[in-house]
Amino acid sequence: MEIITLGDETLTKPATLVADIDKGIADFTAAMLETMMKGNGIGLAASQVGYLKRIFVCHFQGDIPRVFINPEILRTSNDQETFEEGCLSIPGIYADVVRPEEITVQAWNEKGKPFTIDADGLLARVIQHEMDHLRGVLFIDHLNPKKRERVVKQYYRKVRV
Repeated sequence: MEIITLGDETLTKPATLVADIDKGIADFTAAMLETMMKGNGIGLAASQVGYLKRIFVCHFQGDIPRVFINPEILRTSNDQETFEEGCLSIPGIYADVVRPEEITVQAWNEKGKPFTIDADGLLARVIQHEMDHLRGVLFIDHLNPKKRERVVKQYYRKVRV
């Protein structure tokens, strides 16, 4: 799988629901996890590999690999937290983003089993970041316009080098 990067219109489009969770979807999510790990990432949305379906995967040290199909955030905490984020689709660029500290999310796994989890810390952050991708939103879209313009220019300078 190839991870698409900033400038590709696919990253700005919303993903659609997965109708059937079958072996093809299970194989696809396994390939996504492999691609994410090869890229040294901790989360990857299907839209980042050019597939506009509501799927993302995540895995980081201290947690299990997770697959989220047709996810929906049911609750967010009022408490907010600032944390530096990056993205496999904008390699080498990092910026502080404010997000709710805790969330409750409902989704289906690659076997078609529904689940609901309460998440905080890094897991909550990754889920929210990947959920943004499913809406066509990048982490840099959370920055004020001046900061966003600066990091986009920084990215394109890095890409040209």
